[in-house]
Amino acid sequence: MTDRIRQVYNHLLGSNMLSAETWEGVPLAPPDSILGLNAAFKADTHPQKINLGVGAYRDDNHKPWVLPVIKRATSILLNDPNLDHEYLPITGLPEFTAGAAKLILGAGSPAIEEGRVVSVQTISGTGANHLGALFISRFYHWDGPKQVYLSNPTWANHQAIFKNVGVEPLDYPYYDPTTIGLDFDGFIGTLQSAAPRSVFLLHACAHNPTGVDPTRDQWKQIAEVMMVKNHYAFFDCAYQGFASGDLNNDSWAVRYFMKKNMPMLVCQSFAKNAGLYGERVGALHIVLPAKDAVERVKSQLSVLQRSEISNPPSHGARLVSLILNDSALFDEWNRDIKTMAERIISMRTELYRLLTEELHTPGSWVHIINQIGMFSFTGISPPQANAMINKFHIYLTASGRISMAGLNSHNLRYFAESLDKVVRGEF
Repeated sequence: MTDRIRQVYNHLLGSNMLSAETWEGVPLAPPDSILGLNAAFKADTHPQKINLGVGAYRDDNHKPWVLPVIKRATSILLNDPNLDHEYLPITGLPEFTAGAAKLILGAGSPAIEEGRVVSVQTISGTGANHLGALFISRFYHWDGPKQVYLSNPTWANHQAIFKNVGVEPLDYPYYDPTTIGLDFDGFIGTLQSAAPRSVFLLHACAHNPTGVDPTRDQWKQIAEVMMVKNHYAFFDCAYQGFASGDLNNDSWAVRYFMKKNMPMLVCQSFAKNAGLYGERVGALHIVLPAKDAVERVKSQLSVLQRSEISNPPSHGARLVSLILNDSALFDEWNRDIKTMAERIISMRTELYRLLTEELHTPGSWVHIINQIGMFSFTGISPPQANAMINKFHIYLTASGRISMAGLNSHNLRYFAESLDKVVRGEF
């Protein structure tokens, strides 16, 4: 080996060693709890195992369900001779964003008619939350520290999203474990005591993870306090239509705030209500007090979006756009949504009947039918949840949260009987 070759070899060896040392300080991140549950479920060979952790709709045979309207829209789209795969605009497919805004805000919304809404296509609801959080972190007129109030508990990703853009998450009381319902007094108390112009993230319907929603009367009181304090409403709507089976009913809170001219933005997802989990179809809508701010806000959202994803994906947005803008497809979609919602509601009703009328399980179980949407807080303790997993092969979170979509006519009785045994301490 010549001296020159030896020098080059030593240099490369040193560079590789330095490169390896560069990453020695990277800590191992904790595993995602839901993904961990999924992995444990898949490894389990028990014939009666049940997965109640994943937040995705399953039919009565525990299979993913492609909505018939999505199949029809896909056929229409793929047979379009003008279909191409060019980039969408940075802010997304205009027909999609316009239709999505009307769906959540109402077709006759004054803000839409007056041109005061900026809508941007996002990477599903997660992308909408991120873009909304990033936008307010840069441009909201903070009177103090950059902080956002999140319900306790909330969707776990909310915490990470806001932390990643430099906004500190704070808790507001939401779930009352003694009633397995809403801590309305605590919620209102925090709204009243928070500094004026605070940002509050609100779940528009089917609260994740509790399934506990305010009543319409309570929403009115929440809006009243927020108006007095001039708070900003950061709505997250991942379950419109999916919760009750009625798209208009599930957007009631958002539209009420609109009617009251509340300052707000709305994050919207089509993962659940259209079954388009992997297509990542979502939108962010920012409602402005005046039309003159529209171009400025849209320009800044474009800059932020450009730096992160450049252009949103087209396929899922085109499917949803077809459905939103065709009356026949839209009617079919409503029927499909009702099919999903009613199956979940029927599981709630039958579970409640089994626990109260057949098994006479100790305690009150009315919260099962009072809660709404995909998720339910059962009210069991972490040790009891652990027993459900280890003794009965039923996978759920330590908080006792279950995905109602994981229950069906084949496994519901086994789940109810297992829950009954755990509550009685028979494990």
